[in-house]
Amino acid sequence: MEQRAVARRMQVFIIIWLGQLVSLVGSGLTSFALGVWVYQRTGSVTDFSLISLFTTLPLVLASPVAGAFVDRWDRRKTMFYSDLGAGLSTITIAWFLFFGQLELWHIYLATAVSSICKAFQWPAYTAASTTLVPKEHLHRVGGLAQMGQSVAELVSPVLAGILVVTIQIQGVLLLDFCTFSFALITLLLVKFPKHKITTADSIEKFSLLRNISYGWNYITARPGLLGLQMFFAATNFLQGVVEVLATPLILSFVSPAVAGIMLSIGGSGMLFGSVVMSIWRGPKRRINSVFGFLLLNGLSMIVAGLRASSALFTLAVFLFCYGLPIINGSNQLILQQKVPLDLQGRVFALSKMISGVSFPVAYLVAGPLADFVFEPLMAVNGPLAGSIGQVIGIGKGRGIGLLFIVMGTLTMMATVVAYQYPRLRRVEDELPDIQLFSGK
Repeated sequence: MEQRAVARRMQVFIIIWLGQLVSLVGSGLTSFALGVWVYQRTGSVTDFSLISLFTTLPLVLASPVAGAFVDRWDRRKTMFYSDLGAGLSTITIAWFLFFGQLELWHIYLATAVSSICKAFQWPAYTAASTTLVPKEHLHRVGGLAQMGQSVAELVSPVLAGILVVTIQIQGVLLLDFCTFSFALITLLLVKFPKHKITTADSIEKFSLLRNISYGWNYITARPGLLGLQMFFAATNFLQGVVEVLATPLILSFVSPAVAGIMLSIGGSGMLFGSVVMSIWRGPKRRINSVFGFLLLNGLSMIVAGLRASSALFTLAVFLFCYGLPIINGSNQLILQQKVPLDLQGRVFALSKMISGVSFPVAYLVAGPLADFVFEPLMAVNGPLAGSIGQVIGIGKGRGIGLLFIVMGTLTMMATVVAYQYPRLRRVEDELPDIQLFSGK
């Protein structure tokens, strides 16, 4: 009886996961195509990086509010309307492009709307998965969720490079809307188990600020959980600078078509990492996976900046991407196993805000740092051309390469420093595991 219940709920999760997977691939197509469109028309790294800024800043700002509502709303409906809103923003961009009226601010605004929708969709999706499966299967669910991101990273760039040539960017946007529609259909086909609301919440009049502060107090009262999110905030800033400048760096020495292939091959590392995450329980302390693979990520950034080499850069991206699903999946598992079910929407959203607040800052400063500081330093006859330039090369893109090396070195240093904090190192001992799915 219990096995049948587990199988039914896993089936529900697989249907939801498949819809989100298809939607992620569509979003990846649009993201790559719009990024290339902006960079080729403006030639500005700053304009390009602003897309990433508007992808993350609204999400970070809306997350606390979204988390409070997610804990009280039906999570399936929350996901449905979030996906619908993101799909409509995509079709709006396609409309402007079709009539030749697309401007940069249209892209930024539509991206911001999609970002706000994601602020509601992500905690609802993550919290719902906790109620669907028993504790011993959470690592598989986490691995599958990360695998969806991995497949999108693997397929989207190379497919977008082909589709932009064959069906144009308008076709890519319409295809993305179709993938959103598929995700909506899968959500209509399933039912989620109802999550319990605490007695205090059920009899108390809903107060948005009180619900947000309750989730905030839960995290801040537990130094291990707060330290974990602050650690991610620091490393996310360093990685954010690298991520937003990866495409401009590649385009400095290869064509967009080759760039798509390189990113797809490198992105396959996420797929391998996700598979490992889904079948390998990992070390007893998940935090050790976080520390170890962040060291690998820092090393990968350094390697990526050393040379204008397609092979070396692809290898670095592969290693970097391999660690991402294990790092993010380990963080998610720690929260899923330690945070009460009726608080998970708020805590997941607030953790997203704390750890993700540095991404917009990174995207905001990355472009100016590249355009006005590091690129001039490594230009022909630039101040560092005769020293560091003799090692990593000079000319277009080499300043970004130097920035990669600096960010990678700081990531490794931050990881070593964070390991010295005992409350973070022993975060999994701080709280008891919560009681999850009972099998009924």
